[in-house]
Amino acid sequence: MSRYTAPVTRRRGHREALLAAAKRCLYEQGYARTTARDLVAASDTNLASIGYHFGSKEALLTEAMLSAIGEWGDALEQVLAAGHDPATSPIERFESTWTRVIESFTAYRPVWVASFEALVQAERSPEVRAAMADAVERARVGLTGLFDQLAEPIDEHTARTVGSFYQALLSGVMVQWLLDPERAPSGRDLAEAIRTIARSVGSASSPAA
Repeated sequence: MSRYTAPVTRRRGHREALLAAAKRCLYEQGYARTTARDLVAASDTNLASIGYHFGSKEALLTEAMLSAIGEWGDALEQVLAAGHDPATSPIERFESTWTRVIESFTAYRPVWVASFEALVQAERSPEVRAAMADAVERARVGLTGLFDQLAEPIDEHTARTVGSFYQALLSGVMVQWLLDPERAPSGRDLAEAIRTIARSVGSASSPAA
């Protein structure tokens, strides 16, 4: 028997069973501490299945981690859509959006920790690095749609540029929150920062300046 709760049933395919088990292992042990034998025990499969379906333990864990992040994105999209008030100003929507984003971190904390552990592995694993780089590239445009505060439609290049900003903001806030949730910036803090930066940039770009 696995030391994890309820092993994945044999009736499911090995690939699906391994992915489900990898997600559970990420939540319970993290990326770095999960071994191939842990994955086999939790999925009720075998070591050969990992190599056959994913190529390596790291590739399996990375795919499971990216899938879990996708689930976070889907859940957050529903929360943001339900809480959207068209009567509010853009900066108020920005504050409300990021307040909800930060609140969403708690339920997915093990996934975010695993993502930073995977970055260390990516330095030594070309396949993990490529998978994560591709996911970040897709996320750039996806985040623009999720956090869109723009009044007009934008082209692909602009969507990618804006998404890169959101990606940088998300990663930076997440690092601060993982280290110290109590002192990490809030949605209100971020909105205040945006106001300050906008005033500074506007002043610097004025004809008088």
